Amino acid sequence: MSDSPLAANPYEVLGVSPTASDDELKRAYRVALRKAHPDTGGSAAQFDAVQRAWQRVGSPSARNAYDSGADAGSVSRAWSQSGGGASGPQRYDSRPSAKSHGHPGGWYREQYLDHIREWVGRGADLPDPFDDALVRSAPRQIRHLLAAAIAEERSAAALATLGMGFTIWHDVLAGSTRDDKLDHVVLGPTGLWAVLSEDWGTAVSVKRGEVIGEGLAPGEKPLALLGSRARVLARAGRVKFSALAIVVEDDQAAQSLTELGTVRGAQGLLLQRSRLVNAIRTGLPGVGVGGTDLFEVRTRLQSAVRFV
Repeated sequence: MSDSPLAANPYEVLGVSPTASDDELKRAYRVALRKAHPDTGGSAAQFDAVQRAWQRVGSPSARNAYDSGADAGSVSRAWSQSGGGASGPQRYDSRPSAKSHGHPGGWYREQYLDHIREWVGRGADLPDPFDDALVRSAPRQIRHLLAAAIAEERSAAALATLGMGFTIWHDVLAGSTRDDKLDHVVLGPTGLWAVLSEDWGTAVSVKRGEVIGEGLAPGEKPLALLGSRARVLARAGRVKFSALAIVVEDDQAAQSLTELGTVRGAQGLLLQRSRLVNAIRTGLPGVGVGGTDLFEVRTRLQSAVRFV
């Protein structure tokens, strides 16, 4: 199972309540397996997901371990960590990292903790706000806050490997409220990049130059929103963005890099996270800081950037 807080849990995959009896669980498994089989209109991925769900809750011992958060797939420790999580990129060399400012994922973690405590009930005992069972039972909008934080942290860990020629600002204010923020602003020889790190919990695709998917809210337009926020910072710093990149988990996008068209001269992109560093390091044809001196752009940004 995916370690995303938005990933469907085994009960959701099997289509039953967590309180279902063992017999109900078995019947649901058989039905789900038939529906998911490629010969009956399903797919290999769906069939595999049903089988993995059954492995985690199909026996009394496995179910008890899963419900208590003690099974081998428990990820609460990774959820509680910042700076990339358990599966975030790790550095094993001594080369200088890119210069970074700000706290990636910090604002979303702050929002998650506020909302999970309010949902549980103010004053209620909450020894571990990242407990697997607690996170799974929380409403989707709360789980999305944690998923977004982890996505930012993983992208930040990857961006740090760009090297000393790049400067990165995380969680940059780009509007009148803290909700209006840019996850990452990256400046280097290949231009000025605005980056949105997301995890919608489902696969996404592209339609008419915009990212779409079942996990997005009705009317949500990620590229348009990223462009409008980048424009706020561009005006404040008297700079021009070269590219707008939306980064998702590798299994949520069909291609490693998909061009989305341009937004006020900035190239829009949908990237798998594993492609993020390479895309920024190598750049895009015709994309760069233009005739403006890199040092001048950095100085302007340093004066304009405010953090959420």
